[in-house]
Amino acid sequence: MKPKATYTGPVLDILGVGFGPSNLALAVAVDEYNEAAPTTPLRADFVERKQAFGWHRGMLLDQATMQVSFLKDLVTMRNPRSRFTFLTYLHERDRLVQFINHKTLFPLRIEFHDYLEWVAAQFAETVHYGTEVVEVRPVEEGGKAVYLDVISREIDHPDRVVVRRTRNLVIASGIVPALPAGLESTDRLWHSSEFLDRLAEFPGDPSVCTVVGAGQSAAEIAGHLHEVFPRADVHAVFSRYGYSPADDSPFANRVFDPAAVDEFFSAPPHVQQKFFEYHANTNYSVVDIEVIEDLNGRIYRESVRGVPRLHIRHMTAVKQVTPEPDRVRLRLEQLSTGEHVDLDTDLVVFATGYRPMDPLAVLGGTADLCKHDSSGLLRVQRDHQVVTENSVECGIYLQGGTEHTHGLSSSLLSTTAVRAGEIVESVAGRSRGADSGRTERAMAKGLSNVRS
Repeated sequence: MKPKATYTGPVLDILGVGFGPSNLALAVAVDEYNEAAPTTPLRADFVERKQAFGWHRGMLLDQATMQVSFLKDLVTMRNPRSRFTFLTYLHERDRLVQFINHKTLFPLRIEFHDYLEWVAAQFAETVHYGTEVVEVRPVEEGGKAVYLDVISREIDHPDRVVVRRTRNLVIASGIVPALPAGLESTDRLWHSSEFLDRLAEFPGDPSVCTVVGAGQSAAEIAGHLHEVFPRADVHAVFSRYGYSPADDSPFANRVFDPAAVDEFFSAPPHVQQKFFEYHANTNYSVVDIEVIEDLNGRIYRESVRGVPRLHIRHMTAVKQVTPEPDRVRLRLEQLSTGEHVDLDTDLVVFATGYRPMDPLAVLGGTADLCKHDSSGLLRVQRDHQVVTENSVECGIYLQGGTEHTHGLSSSLLSTTAVRAGEIVESVAGRSRGADSGRTERAMAKGLSNVRS
């Protein structure tokens, strides 16, 4: 039964659903827009299911580094003069000199997470944590949907229902851990997203650990288990022949540039498909070469000592998983021979990736107002606004889930800063009208310094 509530507050210009890096960057862009246009500020609020800010906490391994440059933070690509840059964070943490001397573009993952928390703390008053959206209702005036009423409730107190009215909804619902069909997490079977939390709760030291997957997370977890359990055998299981290195060479890396979004968006569908085929090895199921070399070095040193513990089971598929009280039994198939073998393991981690959350699930019945292309995918404009029926005057924007329209960087950090500025610029233009929109865009020029 849907909760009943009525609207009582002011109208927002933006309501963001989700408060990960994408909508955090949007909060920064709104703040900087308001500083540049103090007489016509945008009012923005955000709702987030989690009780506090967090970003891939289960994979904040001590040694793990970011796979993107620190310059691709929440704001630098749009406004390098911002007070929200990673360098400003380092300065406030009194670590700028050490970072410079460290001679790297790639911070520790735990360090970048601390940067994100540092920025998020500055927007605590506009974020409602522990809150889930349960319904979105269009509000009509003169036969047009001019606002959206977003009904939410507190997760810990589901009887506390709040309605927020907004002219624009920005959905950044993120991604969902993907376990193989039919599997659920247990005390001994985990998805990589929950790795550190589950590991901290694991009783005793395992004698056999297994990691399924061929990407960055799988390789990092295999190395971590091999290090923290020095007497355990660690099995890395994947269907490839070996870990594939990520192509982060200068020209290939340009697929994550803001200009690449324009080129992808304007390309015909068959060219877009080729784009994915050509450049999947920049992002999907690939591993940093340093991690590959580290694992290979461990295997070689163990072969010299004659005590192998790290076992690469390449060209191998998991055919059956049987959880038992004190172990997990895996039926493995060696793909080149068809041979089957059982592997008993104390724990198994499936680093099997993520799937995007369906943004329409947030909208509920309002999703019927959104238009789709011939493939059944959402139609999304270049400014990240969903194409809707003519009767809809309010805006629905997506941050993520737009790879089919905006390319590989849709769910990544690379263009987050620029995308947030584009959304703010679009909202400002729409909410003030065409004439004032031109003025607003001029004032918001700093919001999109990097444009093709």
